[in-house]
Amino acid sequence: MAHQKVQRIDPQSFITAVGAGRCHVTYQRDQPVFRQGDAADAVFYVQNGKVQITVVSEQGKDGVIAMLDAGEFLGEGCLAGQPLHLASAVATVESVIVRVEKDAMIRALRDDPAFAQLFMAYLLSRNIQIEADLVDQLFNSSEKRLARVLLLLAHFGKEGKLEPVIPSINQEILAARVGTTRSRINFFMNKFRKLGFIEYDGASHGTLKVHSSLLNVIVHD
Repeated sequence: MAHQKVQRIDPQSFITAVGAGRCHVTYQRDQPVFRQGDAADAVFYVQNGKVQITVVSEQGKDGVIAMLDAGEFLGEGCLAGQPLHLASAVATVESVIVRVEKDAMIRALRDDPAFAQLFMAYLLSRNIQIEADLVDQLFNSSEKRLARVLLLLAHFGKEGKLEPVIPSINQEILAARVGTTRSRINFFMNKFRKLGFIEYDGASHGTLKVHSSLLNVIVHD
Protein backbone atom coordinates (compact mmCIF):
# COMPACT_ATOMS: atom_id res chain seq x y z
CA MET A 1 0.00 0.00 0.00
CA ALA A 2 1.31 3.46 -0.88
CA HIS A 3 1.77 5.79 2.05
CA GLN A 4 -0.29 8.90 2.65
CA LYS A 5 1.51 12.11 3.58
CA VAL A 6 0.03 14.09 6.44
CA GLN A 7 -0.80 17.63 5.37
CA ARG A 8 1.23 20.09 7.42
CA ILE A 9 0.39 23.65 8.41
CA ASP A 10 2.80 26.51 7.77
CA PRO A 11 4.22 27.86 11.06
CA GLN A 12 3.51 31.50 10.26
CA SER A 13 -0.16 30.91 9.39
CA PHE A 14 -0.59 28.98 12.63
CA ILE A 15 1.12 31.55 14.84
CA THR A 16 -0.78 34.40 13.18
CA ALA A 17 -4.10 32.64 13.72
CA VAL A 18 -3.51 31.86 17.39
CA GLY A 19 -2.06 35.17 18.57
CA ALA A 20 -2.12 35.26 22.39
CA GLY A 21 -2.21 32.17 24.58
CA ARG A 22 0.83 30.43 23.16
CA CYS A 23 4.46 29.97 24.12
CA HIS A 24 7.54 28.49 22.44
CA VAL A 25 9.47 25.83 24.34
CA THR A 26 12.74 24.18 23.31
CA TYR A 27 12.94 20.49 24.22
CA GLN A 28 16.18 18.56 24.29
CA ARG A 29 16.50 15.04 22.89
CA ASP A 30 14.58 12.48 25.02
CA GLN A 31 12.82 15.23 26.99
CA PRO A 32 9.08 14.60 27.53
CA VAL A 33 6.59 17.07 26.11
CA PHE A 34 3.84 15.44 28.17
CA ARG A 35 3.26 12.06 29.78
CA GLN A 36 0.44 9.57 29.57
CA GLY A 37 -2.10 10.51 32.27
CA ASP A 38 -1.15 14.21 32.42
CA ALA A 39 -3.94 16.76 32.19
CA ALA A 40 -4.86 17.47 28.56
CA ASP A 41 -5.24 21.25 28.63
CA ALA A 42 -3.27 22.41 25.58
CA VAL A 43 -2.52 21.67 21.94
CA PHE A 44 1.11 21.38 20.82
CA TYR A 45 2.58 22.26 17.43
CA VAL A 46 5.99 20.99 16.29
CA GLN A 47 7.66 24.05 14.81
CA ASN A 48 11.07 22.39 14.45
CA GLY A 49 12.25 18.89 15.32
CA LYS A 50 10.67 15.48 15.80
CA VAL A 51 8.40 13.96 18.45
CA GLN A 52 7.65 10.32 19.21
CA ILE A 53 4.24 9.31 20.60
CA THR A 54 4.16 6.19 22.79
CA VAL A 55 1.58 4.43 24.91
CA VAL A 56 2.01 2.02 27.82
CA SER A 57 -0.50 -0.78 28.38
CA GLU A 58 -1.81 -1.85 31.79
CA GLN A 59 0.69 -4.72 31.59
CA GLY A 60 3.54 -2.21 31.19
CA LYS A 61 4.23 -2.89 27.52
CA ASP A 62 5.41 0.12 25.46
CA GLY A 63 4.22 0.80 21.93
CA VAL A 64 5.21 3.54 19.47
CA ILE A 65 2.06 4.81 17.78
CA ALA A 66 3.36 7.83 15.87
CA MET A 67 6.46 9.79 14.94
CA LEU A 68 5.73 13.44 14.19
CA ASP A 69 7.71 16.01 12.23
CA ALA A 70 7.70 19.79 11.96
CA GLY A 71 4.29 21.12 10.95
CA GLU A 72 2.29 18.51 12.88
CA PHE A 73 0.10 18.76 15.98
CA LEU A 74 -0.23 16.67 19.10
CA GLY A 75 -2.53 16.82 22.10
CA GLU A 76 -5.48 17.93 19.96
CA GLY A 77 -7.75 15.46 21.81
CA CYS A 78 -8.32 18.13 24.46
CA LEU A 79 -10.44 20.02 21.91
CA ALA A 80 -12.93 17.14 21.98
CA GLY A 81 -13.11 17.08 25.77
CA GLN A 82 -10.37 14.52 26.45
CA PRO A 83 -9.36 15.23 30.09
CA LEU A 84 -6.06 13.30 30.18
CA HIS A 85 -3.38 12.48 27.64
CA LEU A 86 -3.79 8.88 26.46
CA ALA A 87 -0.15 8.66 25.36
CA SER A 88 3.25 10.18 26.06
CA ALA A 89 5.17 12.52 23.75
CA VAL A 90 8.97 12.77 23.76
CA ALA A 91 11.28 14.86 21.58
CA THR A 92 13.68 12.59 19.67
CA VAL A 93 15.94 15.49 18.63
CA GLU A 94 16.24 19.06 19.88
CA SER A 95 12.83 20.50 19.04
CA VAL A 96 10.98 23.81 19.23
CA ILE A 97 7.35 23.21 20.14
CA VAL A 98 4.56 25.76 20.43
CA ARG A 99 2.21 25.15 23.37
CA VAL A 100 -1.26 26.63 22.87
CA GLU A 101 -3.76 26.82 25.69
CA LYS A 102 -6.99 24.97 24.92
CA ASP A 103 -9.12 28.13 25.09
CA ALA A 104 -6.75 30.00 22.76
CA MET A 105 -6.89 27.18 20.21
CA ILE A 106 -10.69 27.06 20.34
CA ARG A 107 -10.81 30.84 19.88
CA ALA A 108 -8.49 30.67 16.85
CA LEU A 109 -10.62 27.97 15.22
CA ARG A 110 -13.78 29.98 15.86
CA ASP A 111 -12.49 33.38 14.75
CA ASP A 112 -10.28 32.43 11.80
CA PRO A 113 -12.20 30.39 9.18
CA ALA A 114 -9.13 30.02 6.95
CA PHE A 115 -7.10 28.51 9.77
CA ALA A 116 -10.03 26.32 10.83
CA GLN A 117 -10.16 24.94 7.27
CA LEU A 118 -6.41 24.22 7.29
CA PHE A 119 -6.64 22.52 10.67
CA MET A 120 -9.58 20.38 9.53
CA ALA A 121 -7.63 19.31 6.43
CA TYR A 122 -4.71 18.39 8.68
CA LEU A 123 -6.93 16.26 10.95
CA LEU A 124 -8.49 14.50 7.96
CA SER A 125 -5.10 13.66 6.43
CA ARG A 126 -3.87 12.44 9.84
CA ASN A 127 -6.95 10.22 10.10
CA ILE A 128 -6.22 8.76 6.65
CA GLN A 129 -2.67 8.07 7.82
CA ILE A 130 -3.92 6.28 10.95
CA GLU A 131 -6.30 4.13 8.90
CA ALA A 132 -3.48 3.25 6.51
CA ASP A 133 -1.28 2.30 9.47
CA LEU A 134 -4.02 0.01 10.80
CA VAL A 135 -4.49 -1.72 7.44
CA ASP A 136 -0.73 -2.08 7.18
CA GLN A 137 -0.55 -3.66 10.64
CA LEU A 138 -3.40 -6.07 9.93
CA PHE A 139 -2.51 -7.29 6.45
CA ASN A 140 1.15 -6.70 5.64
CA SER A 141 4.23 -8.64 6.68
CA SER A 142 6.78 -7.26 9.14
CA GLU A 143 9.17 -6.69 6.24
CA LYS A 144 6.65 -4.57 4.32
CA ARG A 145 5.65 -2.66 7.47
CA LEU A 146 9.30 -1.80 8.15
CA ALA A 147 9.80 -0.65 4.57
CA ARG A 148 6.72 1.57 4.82
CA VAL A 149 7.86 3.11 8.11
CA LEU A 150 11.29 3.90 6.67
CA LEU A 151 9.74 5.51 3.58
CA LEU A 152 7.45 7.61 5.75
CA LEU A 153 10.36 8.73 7.89
CA ALA A 154 12.35 9.63 4.79
CA HIS A 155 9.50 11.68 3.30
CA PHE A 156 9.71 9.52 0.19
CA GLY A 157 9.92 11.74 -2.87
CA LYS A 158 11.55 11.64 -6.29
CA GLU A 159 12.81 8.39 -7.79
CA GLY A 160 16.44 7.71 -6.95
CA LYS A 161 16.76 10.44 -4.35
CA LEU A 162 18.44 9.73 -1.01
CA GLU A 163 16.81 11.51 1.92
CA PRO A 164 18.02 11.39 5.53
CA VAL A 165 15.86 9.82 8.19
CA ILE A 166 16.59 10.72 11.82
CA PRO A 167 20.11 10.49 13.26
CA SER A 168 20.86 7.36 15.25
CA ILE A 169 17.40 5.83 14.95
CA ASN A 170 17.53 2.68 17.05
CA GLN A 171 16.09 -0.70 16.24
CA GLU A 172 14.04 -0.87 19.45
CA ILE A 173 12.00 2.11 18.24
CA LEU A 174 11.55 0.55 14.81
CA ALA A 175 10.52 -2.76 16.38
CA ALA A 176 7.89 -1.04 18.50
CA ARG A 177 6.60 0.96 15.52
CA VAL A 178 6.43 -2.07 13.24
CA GLY A 179 5.12 -4.45 15.88
CA THR A 180 7.81 -7.10 15.78
CA THR A 181 11.05 -8.06 17.55
CA ARG A 182 14.37 -6.26 17.42
CA SER A 183 16.03 -9.35 15.93
CA ARG A 184 13.58 -9.32 13.03
CA ILE A 185 14.22 -5.60 12.47
CA ASN A 186 17.96 -6.26 12.44
CA PHE A 187 17.49 -9.07 9.91
CA PHE A 188 15.41 -6.93 7.55
CA MET A 189 17.66 -3.87 7.91
CA ASN A 190 20.69 -5.95 6.94
CA LYS A 191 18.73 -7.37 4.03
CA PHE A 192 17.68 -3.90 2.83
CA ARG A 193 21.26 -2.68 3.07
CA LYS A 194 22.65 -5.61 1.07
CA LEU A 195 20.04 -4.97 -1.62
CA GLY A 196 21.01 -1.28 -1.77
CA PHE A 197 17.67 0.00 -0.45
CA ILE A 198 19.21 1.79 2.53
CA GLU A 199 22.62 3.15 3.55
CA TYR A 200 24.31 3.83 6.86
CA ASP A 201 26.63 6.82 6.81
CA GLY A 202 29.16 6.19 9.55
CA ALA A 203 30.66 9.63 9.11
CA SER A 204 27.33 11.22 10.06
CA HIS A 205 26.96 9.50 13.41
CA GLY A 206 24.92 6.63 12.07
CA THR A 207 22.47 8.65 9.94
CA LEU A 208 20.25 6.29 7.99
CA LYS A 209 19.47 7.06 4.34
CA VAL A 210 16.62 5.49 2.44
CA HIS A 211 16.51 4.94 -1.32
CA SER A 212 13.23 5.15 -3.23
CA SER A 213 13.86 1.61 -4.53
CA LEU A 214 12.74 0.42 -1.08
CA LEU A 215 9.24 0.92 -2.44
CA ASN A 216 9.75 -2.37 -4.32
CA VAL A 217 9.41 -4.21 -1.01
CA ILE A 218 5.91 -2.81 -0.56
CA VAL A 219 4.58 -3.29 -4.08
CA HIS A 220 6.14 -6.74 -4.61
CA ASP A 221 3.76 -9.65 -3.94
